[in-house]
Amino acid sequence: MKKVLLSVLGLLVLGIYNMPMPATGSDSSDEAKKLRHVVMFGFKESSTEAEVQGVVDAFAQLPGQIPEIADFEYGLNNSPEGLNDGLTHCFLVTFDSEADRAIYLPHPAHKAFVEVLKPHMEKVVVIDYWAK
Repeated sequence: MKKVLLSVLGLLVLGIYNMPMPATGSDSSDEAKKLRHVVMFGFKESSTEAEVQGVVDAFAQLPGQIPEIADFEYGLNNSPEGLNDGLTHCFLVTFDSEADRAIYLPHPAHKAFVEVLKPHMEKVVVIDYWAK
């Protein structure tokens, strides 16, 4: 009986020492976090569908022009809640670092996109956050 108990205890101790440790605030898991740049637009009523689509297409071309963009997605609001406050389009631009975002913001391709957007933009909201 004593041998069995010692064997079980030995297995438990080995199991505890071989368990993965939970991530903490300063380990390499922080490096895997992504910086999200959320942009939501509401367009002027005077802008045609084709003009709005031109803005969307221009934004969607930025990942091919700015290598610091790690990921990009977008979509049209379809929430049934009616809380979008006139915002119809949402874009999610992902960066690996704040330095990459700092390159993106003044990048000539981004500035050119803003010029395409300006005549059609009624409202914009931008928020950035580190994904957890």
